[in-house]
Amino acid sequence: MGIKTYRPMTPSRRYYMVDTFDDITRDKPHESLLRPLPKSGGRNNTGRKTNKWIGGGEKQQYRVIDFLRDKTGIQGRVVSIEYDPNRTPRIALVCYVDGEYRYILSSQGLKVGDTVCAGSGLPIRDGNAMPLSEVPVGVEVHNLQLYPRSRSFLVRSAGTAAQLLNKEEDMAVIKLPSGEIRRFHLACMATVGRLSCPEHKDISIGKAGRSRHMGIRPVSRAVAMNPIDHPMGGGEGKSSGGRHPCSERGIPAKGYKTRNRKKKSSRMIVQRRRK
Repeated sequence: MGIKTYRPMTPSRRYYMVDTFDDITRDKPHESLLRPLPKSGGRNNTGRKTNKWIGGGEKQQYRVIDFLRDKTGIQGRVVSIEYDPNRTPRIALVCYVDGEYRYILSSQGLKVGDTVCAGSGLPIRDGNAMPLSEVPVGVEVHNLQLYPRSRSFLVRSAGTAAQLLNKEEDMAVIKLPSGEIRRFHLACMATVGRLSCPEHKDISIGKAGRSRHMGIRPVSRAVAMNPIDHPMGGGEGKSSGGRHPCSERGIPAKGYKTRNRKKKSSRMIVQRRRK
């Protein structure tokens, strides 16, 4: 992946950056792995608008990603590296020996023709998924399961990776991209390697119209609203109404802790993420 910039022929072009898509090998997705993806417009199941800043955007189709990696012991070959509009890293189309096609998250070193597999007794190679008990200490992993035999929920953004620090009895100590250090069961699956597109964080959207294409509506500052619209609204001039920073529903911001202390998974945290 590379980043392309433009000559500032217009004010919006000055900060406009796009992906070069030079690592994409196929334009059209695999038909059998597509699902419809309707737009919500920021509305819930009763039709009421619960998020003001969602609306519009280009039509998209959902690519079914194999987050479970439960096809163990069967080798697959990477057929293509594709773009997914629903996530930041690239996805890889894998054709297994039995003829089944699946999408997986593409790691940084994965390319067309490589073989990937999931299970035990595999080499430490980009794209291979295995239990944490088989991953050596110090190796970077992604697509990490929170609990054994569940979908992978952690480390799925572009350019991210978690590092295995230590193994203690039946638990593994892992440092996440946020800086949080927590324990995972050794039976949890993870994929070896760092995810693709590390330059994604450096791309500048450049103009408001591009945000509208992404389904993001304009966001008004709270202090610019009226008192009926926001707790921080109203007042003469640039005053904030004498209220501490808070959300539209009055939940304080700037350091107010919202995490549930009784959450079951909190006991797995060894060290909190950096502030």
